Amino acid sequence: MKANYVIAAVVVVGAAVWIGSGVLSREAEHPTGKQAQADEKVVPRFRAAVVKTRQEMHARQIVLSGRTEADRRVTVTARANGMIIDLKVRRGSIVKTGDVLAVLSDEAREAMVAQAKARLEQRKAELKARLTLIEQGNLASLQKPSLEAELRAAEASLAQAEAEFDKNKVRAPIDGIVNSVPVERGQALQNGASVADVIALDPMLAVVEVAERQLSGLKVGDKATVRVITGKEVQGRVRFISAAASPQTRTYRVDVEIGNADHAIPDGVTCEVTLALAPTPATQVPRSALTFSADGRLGVRSVGPDGKVAFHDVLIAQDGPSEVWLSGVPDGARVIVQGQDFVKEGEVVEAVPAETLVKS
Repeated sequence: MKANYVIAAVVVVGAAVWIGSGVLSREAEHPTGKQAQADEKVVPRFRAAVVKTRQEMHARQIVLSGRTEADRRVTVTARANGMIIDLKVRRGSIVKTGDVLAVLSDEAREAMVAQAKARLEQRKAELKARLTLIEQGNLASLQKPSLEAELRAAEASLAQAEAEFDKNKVRAPIDGIVNSVPVERGQALQNGASVADVIALDPMLAVVEVAERQLSGLKVGDKATVRVITGKEVQGRVRFISAAASPQTRTYRVDVEIGNADHAIPDGVTCEVTLALAPTPATQVPRSALTFSADGRLGVRSVGPDGKVAFHDVLIAQDGPSEVWLSGVPDGARVIVQGQDFVKEGEVVEAVPAETLVKS
């Protein structure tokens, strides 16, 4: 009987040892609970290259293609009928305000001036003589206002005759350059006929169309840089911003005034205008940092102090060939620049400075 008890005890102890060894081996192979969480904290699942960013006030810039346009353009016309007896300008002539461009035939206008002058002298003499008679009492004093009115009428007639005579001369209304002369000497003109086109090249305008989303922050007086197709680069300022959008393009006209004293910038050439908008808080990051969320939103991913990945929606304040300025990135965020497409929000990663990862 004692031998049977010993054998049974040995079998029970052996079974217990066999069962216990299986449980321990499974726990060692598959840790659970606090041990598993601790292992996850110690061993991150992915290494991500990050750069530490800093938010600052950035003056956004937009670059637009446009054209140059003369500040003023005037078609000079004849103010009276007559034949051109003297044409003083040709295409390319530089003129000042008041310069004579052409002279028309007299058409008896000079004779009308002489007649008006003679009538005025007559009225002056009559007024002087009759005032003497009035003072002597030989003429009623009530005639004095009538005599003065006749004198004023004679003066007005002379002024009108001289104005008509001045219409013989076609004068430049603005400073500028003569762009075209569609008439020739000896040609007969009617009142209102075109004699020359004069354009003012100084100042010159650079005209661009700005989208409505870029209009905010732009104001009259802002500085701008203009580069024309010839390679010349000049500084200017915003002079006009349209208050109404174009019905076709839904854009707003913006005029940039630039100096052109040497007339080196012609009218109607292609130009590139760089406009500086109002400064806004933004963060500069490499272009490689941009990515999309699972639902297609543009943004960047960052690594928090606890190693967890977070996604930030952003707006592009200024685009560049290698770097971009973004709004929406928290100040001091560690933005992932390599590996951001292989992690997701909430995942724990090991943040490695980008330069360290490159060296290794």
